[in-house]
Amino acid sequence: MRIKVRLQEILDERGISQRQLALIANMRPGTINALCRGTTDRIYISTLEEICVALNIHIHDLIVMEDE
Repeated sequence: MRIKVRLQEILDERGISQRQLALIANMRPGTINALCRGTTDRIYISTLEEICVALNIHIHDLIVMEDE
């Protein structure tokens, strides 16, 4: 099993761009982009919290476990 961050899916569902989220969450666009592409191998809990607050979602909406 692997952990998947569903950020790009959530942004697509809501019609929000990565750049818009970066502005709302006060984060670097590169951080948001790496999470959307799944190219990061570590992430701060505070980053996840800021994204959840900005999108008004729960952590279990953002992160899921997938079979490989």
